[in-house]
Amino acid sequence: MTARIYRPTKTAMQSGTAKTRQWVLDYEPEQPREIDPLMGWSSSGDMRQQVRLRFDSAAEAIAYAERQGIPYQLVDAKIPARRVMAYSDNFAFKRRGAWTH
Repeated sequence: MTARIYRPTKTAMQSGTAKTRQWVLDYEPEQPREIDPLMGWSSSGDMRQQVRLRFDSAAEAIAYAERQGIPYQLVDAKIPARRVMAYSDNFAFKRRGAWTH
């Protein structure tokens, strides 16, 4: 069973960068999820899907995986470029585009 080591991205409901600085080790599923015929919930007999380990750096996560003998895959996240703009920049004299309502 391989593990995936990655840095989580922020959710759509998040404006800051909370919970995106740590690295996460997740296990890939061994069994597909099944739908319970009585309740309709999805379930699996794979207990490792419930384990999520957090590390301060990628090196710590890799060292843990190698120490435990877990094959892993390192996924580098693309960090988006942020453009900082203040509200007052909408009315600046140096504004290039036409200001419309």
